[in-house]
Amino acid sequence: MKSIDLFYQGEGVGEIAHIELEPDATFAILKSLLADKHGVAADAMLFLEDEDEPIDEAVLLKDRATAKGLKVHIHRCRHIEVTVMFNNETVERRFAPGATVARVKRWAAEHKFGMSGEDAGEHVLQIAGTHDRPAPGTHIGALTDGKVCALAFDLVADERVNGASGAGA
Repeated sequence: MKSIDLFYQGEGVGEIAHIELEPDATFAILKSLLADKHGVAADAMLFLEDEDEPIDEAVLLKDRATAKGLKVHIHRCRHIEVTVMFNNETVERRFAPGATVARVKRWAAEHKFGMSGEDAGEHVLQIAGTHDRPAPGTHIGALTDGKVCALAFDLVADERVNGASGAGA
């Protein structure tokens, strides 16, 4: 079996990075490599993208990999306390650090603020107090420093660059 492509983000690793490992490597080996490479604390945990609990480090990479590889997150925080504000209403929920911005937005916009999928598509998450709008595939843990396990967003209308969407005013 060929090597497994691992795409990862984490505490101190804002951009998606890539590493290849042998299929029989464990998640403990991956954690050690990432911790050494990025200076992450030894008590950090590994999360698979959009999974709520840390992965058991004794598991072999090949047991969780797909044909496209694995998306992993390394972080000291077990949960990120997420707050989303929209129209003077605030909702809160804990997510694992490997949760994507898209997952948080879907939860807030559709499940908490009652938007249709179409309306939700016209909005983006913006880090509160900034103009930063992280990409949908960004892990929320990559937006924190590992000391503060919390993140606040505003749900805002997406700005159109070239005029109307064609849907009519």
